[in-house]
Amino acid sequence: QVQLVESGGGLVQAGGSLRLSCAASGRSFSVYGMGWFRQAPGKEREFVAAINWSGLRTYYADSVKGRFAISRDNAKNTVYLQMNSLKPEDTAVYYCAIDLADRGTREPNEYKYWGHGTQVTVSS
Repeated sequence: QVQLVESGGGLVQAGGSLRLSCAASGRSFSVYGMGWFRQAPGKEREFVAAINWSGLRTYYADSVKGRFAISRDNAKNTVYLQMNSLKPEDTAVYYCAIDLADRGTREPNEYKYWGHGTQVTVSS
């Protein structure tokens, strides 16, 4: 089993920054891709960013490209999401998940081992 724990969420003003972390335990995740998703109230869960096992390939949703950056530290079993220039529409619960196939897929159904999420609220 793998456990994922997200942290770093909070309340921030528009234009501000936050750095989310996702720590994995129970099993080494260094061979798998990782992804970040978000879900706002009344909306479906949507893809935000993904990173391959080595960290050399990254993928972003168009809505966050140029503002968010995903990275990972395999020695710490942790993946990060640096979020800059935040907008009120970025408000959501943010989740990390494991991409066992390491394909950088944007489909949440292809991810396994989800965390419980961390709330990000951006005020205008």
